[in-house]
Amino acid sequence: MVKILAVYDEDPLYAERLAEYVNQRETIPFTAMAFSDLERLKAYGNEHEIEILLAGEGVKNQTDQVRAGLKMVLCGGEFSMEKENPSIYKYQSGDSILREVMTCYCAAPPEPALALAGARGRILGVYSPVNRCGKTAFALTLAQVLSKNWPVLFISLEEFAGFEAILGGQAPRDLSDVLYLCRQGGFNWMKLRTIVCSVGQVDMIPPAAYGEDLDQMEPEELAQVFGRIAGESGYGRIVVDLGHMGRGSAALLDGCDGVYMPVLKDPVSQAKIEAFDRYLGAAGAISLKEKIQRIQLPVIRGYGRLDDYMEKLLWGEMGDFVRSLLEGGLGNG
Repeated sequence: MVKILAVYDEDPLYAERLAEYVNQRETIPFTAMAFSDLERLKAYGNEHEIEILLAGEGVKNQTDQVRAGLKMVLCGGEFSMEKENPSIYKYQSGDSILREVMTCYCAAPPEPALALAGARGRILGVYSPVNRCGKTAFALTLAQVLSKNWPVLFISLEEFAGFEAILGGQAPRDLSDVLYLCRQGGFNWMKLRTIVCSVGQVDMIPPAAYGEDLDQMEPEELAQVFGRIAGESGYGRIVVDLGHMGRGSAALLDGCDGVYMPVLKDPVSQAKIEAFDRYLGAAGAISLKEKIQRIQLPVIRGYGRLDDYMEKLLWGEMGDFVRSLLEGGLGNG
């Protein structure tokens, strides 16, 4: 069943642009419609179920007779999140507006959609037993290149990811909240969508602020979380920067559809890779080798500022490397 998000604002162009933005986000379980005429909005609401109505503060009093499951006010000044007609600041990014809408909607959804229709997304892990090999830079670039063809979600399991500059500041909620939802049995995609941030075309769950939160879940549980996201979220590809998971890496790798492993050729790095291979043998996970594609990454120089780091990765040596790698590779399977 299609869920309708209606936008009715005193500025018809604003309503059209916001509706267009919502419809471009493939992982939002709503179809947005812009209205500039009150009578047309009323007539539509009488014949169709409007799940959410976003109304400009200048026209909100006109919508009393419009049928809608949840009404929210798009305001340009003071706003509140009160139970009756909660409001949202309209002059912020579309991603921030959607996150606030989903937060309010999930507080008491009438009939929450627990999953989005569509095929299960592929989980692509990026892992290496070798330090300082460019793993995270590769993972971020991989997510960006894949986003040209699929909706992509990026997840980092790094203990200290340091993504504040990339995300435009400290995120109000992060992977720790996702793990809490799962431990409490309250996980569903509608709630998870309130945590996701967008960086360009890539959606991202902000990394856990405290690495200890990652230690509270067994690798098998984390693999189940990623499996649920892949099955329920509508993302075509989920890129997971696996961090250094130590002896629990086999279970997480097994939950991936494919794994990229950056390697280095120096003697110490080669010794670490050999130790990892012995670990797979001791863990009875030799079959995992078939999922792992070992790659040697290009050396990147001149990173510049962190706030435009992803753009430089995409259009630099790393981007060229990833685009070449994906031709017939794991990500396109």
